Amino acid sequence: MEPADFKKWRKSLKLSQKDAAHALGLKRRMIQYYEKGERDGEKVKIPLAVRLACYALAQGVADYHGPTRKVQMRE
Repeated sequence: MEPADFKKWRKSLKLSQKDAAHALGLKRRMIQYYEKGERDGEKVKIPLAVRLACYALAQGVADYHGPTRKVQMRE
């Protein structure tokens, strides 16, 4: 996922940077780094776990408690 794709994902869900950070369990500053693609002049790669969480949120998943429990969907 490229920085521009990450920003498009956030905007497609109509999330502010603060809301995206909350949904992903991150600090708002990390959202800014991911959207910019760098931190203090160093390239920042969006981790696989964050990319997968973005996909899950885009599919409407609000929380996951394991394979034996029902997936909680966003309202």
